[in-house]
Amino acid sequence: MTLSMELQGKRVLVTAGTKGVGKAVVGLFRDSGAKVLTTAREAPADGLADVFVAADLTTPGGCDSVAQALITHFGGVDIIVHVLGGSSAPGGGFAALDDEAWQRELNLNLLPAVRLDRALLPGLLEQGAGVIVHVTSIQRALPLPESTTAYAAAKAALSTYSKSLSKEVAPRGVRVVRVAPGWIETEASVALAQRLALQAGTDYEGGKQIIMKSLGGIPIGRPCTPLEVAHLIAFLASPLAGAITGTEHVIDGGTIPTA
Repeated sequence: MTLSMELQGKRVLVTAGTKGVGKAVVGLFRDSGAKVLTTAREAPADGLADVFVAADLTTPGGCDSVAQALITHFGGVDIIVHVLGGSSAPGGGFAALDDEAWQRELNLNLLPAVRLDRALLPGLLEQGAGVIVHVTSIQRALPLPESTTAYAAAKAALSTYSKSLSKEVAPRGVRVVRVAPGWIETEASVALAQRLALQAGTDYEGGKQIIMKSLGGIPIGRPCTPLEVAHLIAFLASPLAGAITGTEHVIDGGTIPTA
């Protein structure tokens, strides 16, 4: 028996939907009968989504163009999945992070969600229904001081913002939830493992072990897949999770050692 997510006909926005988790989310929602608009800086080769908008979401103008495209193509939105995130900050700890580096991390990991929510929430509140999923990170609780301080801080800010927003809009029919992945085997993480393997004179599996060791170990012995994260997001966005709001759901293979 196949469990239906009851997502048929839902109008969905997925940010960063051309690679990794975002691409898996787009595919899963479309397979479930939803209409999906996604966005990235460059168009994908496969055209997986119903509508693609090229936009730089680190800018106010980019967010405005995506919000307007949703109105133009779908007449509104029912589900917003904020996948966009990442880090370009240099290694070297706190001293390597100047104001520009800090601002880049906030522009990528916090402000796009804030801006798109601000533009699209009035429509959700008017219809009295909708779901917003913010993809955070376990690094808000387990930052890596050498390399991810600013990224982890920006994701922590996103998590706190999301919790506050959920308390504000839940009484009006809009649910807001968070998904906090650990290490995911995306294209970028595969490239990182391969690079570490080359440096250490080992193979890809050895490179993966280097990453897992840096995280303190992953009890299930492997990273999560993008599709596993996408399934969690789809469930939380679906009517099956209608009583879930304001919570953060960790998917990390047991990496975080406490509840």
